[in-house]
Amino acid sequence: MPLSKRIFDITFAIVLLIPVLLLMLLIAGALLLVQGRPIIYSARRMSGLNQSFTLWKFRTMSVEQSDYGVTGAHKNGRITPFGHFLRRTRIDELPQLFNILRGDMSFVGPRPPNREHVEQFPTVYAQVLKSRPGVTGMATLIYHQHEGKILSACTSPEATETVYRRRCLPAKLRLDLIYQRHRSILMDLWIMWQTVRIVTVGIDRRKGRARRPKIGVQG
Repeated sequence: MPLSKRIFDITFAIVLLIPVLLLMLLIAGALLLVQGRPIIYSARRMSGLNQSFTLWKFRTMSVEQSDYGVTGAHKNGRITPFGHFLRRTRIDELPQLFNILRGDMSFVGPRPPNREHVEQFPTVYAQVLKSRPGVTGMATLIYHQHEGKILSACTSPEATETVYRRRCLPAKLRLDLIYQRHRSILMDLWIMWQTVRIVTVGIDRRKGRARRPKIGVQG
């Protein structure tokens, strides 16, 4: 990873933490009140073929000991009302600022994969994970909504995992390889800006729908 990218990550993470830390404390308090413990969801993810780390997010689902694999329709019922808000606004990702400061992640890069996916595609991940895993990235920016639509039809963990490996993962890896070949600070800034724009536009659209008056026939 280029030194300039690491310096950017550390500097920007510290700058963000100054105003965001109070928000994170408020979110943690709200989660404690409405959902209880644990506040933070942690999961092992890979940053190299044989190197893993603990990824942190605000918990958005009810706890289930047998939980595994990617999220499809079979997990929708476990997402809490507050969790839907955190996911929609991407606020659940804020604890990953500490992953960035630790050097586990970058602001931009491939999303951190599960070990089993790395073991299935070791040759491709050897190239993809030359970049630190990112909070957002080219594959996240371009493919995230399409992936959500595909997995929304999966009603079991097995179906979700099968569809994800066959349809979603190859497409995302191709995008991650494109990023790996062309990565630069300017590209990272563009991806970060587009991610913020998409999240913001999504929130505005939902607010617009909520404000739209209902038209009906009275009588």
